[in-house]
Amino acid sequence: MKIALIAHDKKKDEIIELAKKYKEVLAEHELYATGTTGTLIMGETALPIHRMKSGPLGGDQQIGAMLANGELDLIIFLRDPLTAQPHEPDVSALLRLGDVQKIPLATNAASAVIMLEALKNGTFFKH
Repeated sequence: MKIALIAHDKKKDEIIELAKKYKEVLAEHELYATGTTGTLIMGETALPIHRMKSGPLGGDQQIGAMLANGELDLIIFLRDPLTAQPHEPDVSALLRLGDVQKIPLATNAASAVIMLEALKNGTFFKH
């Protein structure tokens, strides 16, 4: 499976903790991430990650292009709903594309855990 990992600045610690906890699960898949998020996760877990640009510099759009081309199977995007994002239109477009393509998309740590546990237990199936 191809999995994208994205996190707003105030959620970076949460995504790092998820990646550490589910390192063995994530290691079985091809990982993609926006720039800073990918660098931080790689630094803490040594997981191989294809890094895109930073979100505000086009990374969200790069992930969106992968979505539009059917190149992703799962997205974990830990969003900060309480902080305005300068690239909010890109974020909205990414969420919309996930829905259009029917790609599972976790926008908070609780939903990410459910998806990662399903991967771990073998109960997560591609549509």
